[in-house]
Amino acid sequence: MDNNYQHIQTAHCENGVVVRLLKTAGINIDEPMAFGIGSGLFYIHIPFLKLNNAPALAFRTMPGRIFKQSCNFLGVEYKSRRFSKPQNAEAYLDKLLEQGYDVGCQVGVFNLSYLPVEYRFHFNAHNLVVYGKEGDEYLISDTTMEKPTRLGATELLKARYAHGLYAPKGHLYYIKEKGPVSVSDYRLREAVVKGIKRNVRDMLHIPGSFAGVSGIKYTGDKVRKWRDQLGVRKAGRYLGHIVRMQEEIGTGGGGFRFLYAAFLERTAELFQDDQLLSVSEDFGKAGDMWRTSAVKMAGVFRGRNTGQEHFNEIAGLFYEISDIESQAFKRLSQIVKKYD
Repeated sequence: MDNNYQHIQTAHCENGVVVRLLKTAGINIDEPMAFGIGSGLFYIHIPFLKLNNAPALAFRTMPGRIFKQSCNFLGVEYKSRRFSKPQNAEAYLDKLLEQGYDVGCQVGVFNLSYLPVEYRFHFNAHNLVVYGKEGDEYLISDTTMEKPTRLGATELLKARYAHGLYAPKGHLYYIKEKGPVSVSDYRLREAVVKGIKRNVRDMLHIPGSFAGVSGIKYTGDKVRKWRDQLGVRKAGRYLGHIVRMQEEIGTGGGGFRFLYAAFLERTAELFQDDQLLSVSEDFGKAGDMWRTSAVKMAGVFRGRNTGQEHFNEIAGLFYEISDIESQAFKRLSQIVKKYD
């Protein structure tokens, strides 16, 4: 294994891959900045889709978008590909590694043997960096882990072609430039503003009731009804699934809000604007409430608190979170107008 490889550890997998790949191009930004420029904060509840026999929810944007948007807004050339045939995906990855590229890959976590057993389930939106190959083993930097590791060729290919929701289909991505890329302070500020505007759009202005702050309220409406509609046991299992999606997959609901709060703190320093610090505090409050909701849902899942009043309390937290985030993004929308 390459002992000179500079592994980094981050709270969320795709953020870490973005930070690491940008670093290879000479651009040094941290995880909160990558998350904010990439408009990573999101929420969606898709009632007609199931994940692990429970409602499909997501607390982040689509896999790969943080990388693509960060590169686009910073003016960095990249390439992203999917492959219909696994052998072509493997050959292309090997070719890139031979040329000295670090490569981001989307994978399913079920086939990642280096993960603890309790984290290996069918979830296909995980991201990692492949930075070399020795014999039949790939050198892996998973930024959610403490140190680099290895995966056999067969194992990695299975992970890259996991089936189900968000199937990776061999998805890989990398930065085309190998030399240092210069990003001016003006370009960085411009990228930050664009990232905020895109996140405002995603959380406030997507039509329908399933996405953004409307989606958070929609989940609250569902939670309030689940006990009567599904029974205590199934409703508890659904809430346990939300907890897993919210707090165990990457950084989930609370963690993402804390990351966005940190992004706004850095942005406030960049623009010397205390209004952004105030909005950052709002996202910190939202993060605390997401964590509180997870504790309450875990109580139902474990059979400790199963009355309708407990479901109502959880639903109420979702409504409060929706309102806090709605007001915070509306404030952000007004603040960034002066930087057009």
